[in-house]
Amino acid sequence: MRKDIGAHHGIFYVVATPIGNLEDITYRTVRILKEVDLIAAEDTRHTIKLLNHFDIQNRCVSCNEQNEERRANEFIEKLKSGKSIALVSDAGTPSVSDPGFKIVRSIIKENIDVIPIPGCSAAIAGLSVAGLPTDSFIFKGFLPRKRGKKNVILSELLSEKSTLIFYESPRRITALIEEIIEIMGNRAGMLAREITKLHEEYIRGDLGYILKKLKAKEQVKGECTLYVAGSDKEIKFDDNKLDDEIRLEFTLSREQSTSDLAKKIAAKFSLSRKKVYDRVVKLKNSQ
Repeated sequence: MRKDIGAHHGIFYVVATPIGNLEDITYRTVRILKEVDLIAAEDTRHTIKLLNHFDIQNRCVSCNEQNEERRANEFIEKLKSGKSIALVSDAGTPSVSDPGFKIVRSIIKENIDVIPIPGCSAAIAGLSVAGLPTDSFIFKGFLPRKRGKKNVILSELLSEKSTLIFYESPRRITALIEEIIEIMGNRAGMLAREITKLHEEYIRGDLGYILKKLKAKEQVKGECTLYVAGSDKEIKFDDNKLDDEIRLEFTLSREQSTSDLAKKIAAKFSLSRKKVYDRVVKLKNSQ
């Protein structure tokens, strides 16, 4: 096959595929998928449909979270023998909230060329039409399901000025928005659902409005990407000022739990709840 770069070994291609509308595939993607010696797919049943649509007759094997490490050794052996391999996920760009990171890292360690074949990414596609700042953004993907771990991450993002991007399932998206409002306040945002697909939808407005629109639906369907405006507050708050605020709150109400006190101060000054919580505990222990 014609290689894009020179190499003694084969090339490992990380290939982005359409996230919905098959017309979004690139000419280069079709060519690479036809020319490689092997296609590694997150779900072969899903990928076969794509290959058949574009009349791509090529061998396809599974490569997912369960067998990724085992596949890495197999693929490295093939690549060293001069074979080239294309990695695809079910939709979008592999290794971005999809399997691929571990195998890419293993192959890089062997000094084998790993080349991206760019294309669709739900996070970037939605960001381009969100109406929020695009010069700086933080992609968090799927947050932990456990509320405690999730809230720690959200608290740490409280003072970030960059646009925030989250992936979430349709079953949990309303709960995520409620938790973000509770910790960060009712910021501007956008909910993108079913990007490029038949029933794609973009809900823009503050998070409260987005939440209201979602709750009005009988059922939320499709993959969801949530965009949240970064903090617009100028934060200049050193540890001494934080300690003074905590002592003041102690004086006003000694009945508050450590968690409630940290939550109140963090929200008031757009600080990380974890940072405030740690300072509250330290001061309480010192008394």
